[in-house]
Amino acid sequence: SGRLFDVSGSCITCVMEGSRPILAEVQGLVSQSGFGNPRRSSNGFDYNRMSMIIAVLEKRAGYYLGTSDVYVNVAGGLRIDEPASDLPVALSLISSLKDVVLRDDCIAFGEIGLAGEIRAVSFADMRVREAMRLGFKKCILSKHNEKEISSELKNKIEIVGVDNIRKAFEEARI
Repeated sequence: SGRLFDVSGSCITCVMEGSRPILAEVQGLVSQSGFGNPRRSSNGFDYNRMSMIIAVLEKRAGYYLGTSDVYVNVAGGLRIDEPASDLPVALSLISSLKDVVLRDDCIAFGEIGLAGEIRAVSFADMRVREAMRLGFKKCILSKHNEKEISSELKNKIEIVGVDNIRKAFEEARI
């Protein structure tokens, strides 16, 4: 609740808390730094993992963040510590960098590897089912996870399997 629509830098994800899927909003903010050393800050998400995602976005996807301040926040005070939240963090940062709004009815999850690939995560079917139950119309996930999703779910929610960050961003934008 309290989520703003039509604002860049926001992506919804589904994380697992034990065996229960929970949806969370990941917010990213990228702004030009006023100092020599850009500031990097993370609330509710591992700082080192955020640094790795920034490096992958620069090296493998061509999004330059080197002179920008970068902030990541998980709304509602949640603490996300699973790799499945890598993709929504990357999407929220690209959205903010480009000032492009992501679809409000779209959810994303997937681990990002150092080569820029989107890797499969566990419990994909449960995550998609929860997103569908809460009214989401599109789900972006790893190509490998796409194969695991039941045809019943594929008829009710658009499933998009991607293998890299650029494709994921193209699918998530309005």
